[in-house]
Amino acid sequence: MKDSPSSPEPEEDSRSAKEKIWEVIFEADTFWGKRFDVVLLWLILASVVVVMLESVESIKSQYGQLFLVLEWIFTILFTIEYVLRLWVVRKPLRYAFSFFGIVDFLSCLPTYLTLLLPGAGVQSLLVIRILRLLRMFRILKMVHHVRGANLLVRSIYASRAKITVFLMAMAIFAAIMGTLAYLFEKGQGGGINSIPTGIYWAVVTMTTLGYGDVTPVTILGKCLTVVTSLSGFAVIAVPTGIFVSEVANAREREEDLNDACPGCGSNGHLPDAKFCRKCGEGLED
Repeated sequence: MKDSPSSPEPEEDSRSAKEKIWEVIFEADTFWGKRFDVVLLWLILASVVVVMLESVESIKSQYGQLFLVLEWIFTILFTIEYVLRLWVVRKPLRYAFSFFGIVDFLSCLPTYLTLLLPGAGVQSLLVIRILRLLRMFRILKMVHHVRGANLLVRSIYASRAKITVFLMAMAIFAAIMGTLAYLFEKGQGGGINSIPTGIYWAVVTMTTLGYGDVTPVTILGKCLTVVTSLSGFAVIAVPTGIFVSEVANAREREEDLNDACPGCGSNGHLPDAKFCRKCGEGLED
């Protein structure tokens, strides 16, 4: 009786360190997995805030050295995380070329580029400065760790065909309205003196932005504006309805999904799946 409470320990200890780290990094439903994701989320958020503050010259001139130190701390931590992910998965190249693998790589790359080109000329330094903006890719890493984000990603992916058809229809409608606006307004002083300008006006009117830099002045042009403005409701309502429908469908299927693949770390497999839907790795029971 005395040994019964400790009976699961040998099974737990029999796992290798690699398997334990994999569970912490990729399994968000475990105790340490949740805490790992929370800590990583705060690090990502802090690093993004530093990047944004660094773009303000008055703040950068006063705290530039502190930002540099923080940037290296964040880069080293994210590099360790990236290397660990490559180490624990069974197919490192598969993960490295996945969406989140590329995001992880790009979020670390700019800081190291400053070491590789320390004596570059002015133009090269400007290029490096642009590349350092890739650090904002870290904000995409948040999607990987926010609970429920995979549901939204799957919903967007499932609704891509319907939304694409809708956007094509709206593009055709904008082209027609822009052409009509050009026919009605050419030489009337409203600013619509070409078909591209007319299409620009149609898009701005449909999306209810209404900049006012191009305005119809003729009666027909104003009537066209009314029709185009009313069509703007479809720009919001139709894709929203499509997306909400896919979210509802994905939520119904969410309970049928199992854990992450040990090969590439991807989720979203059916409970009876024997192999990963992306890399073909055998799934563990």
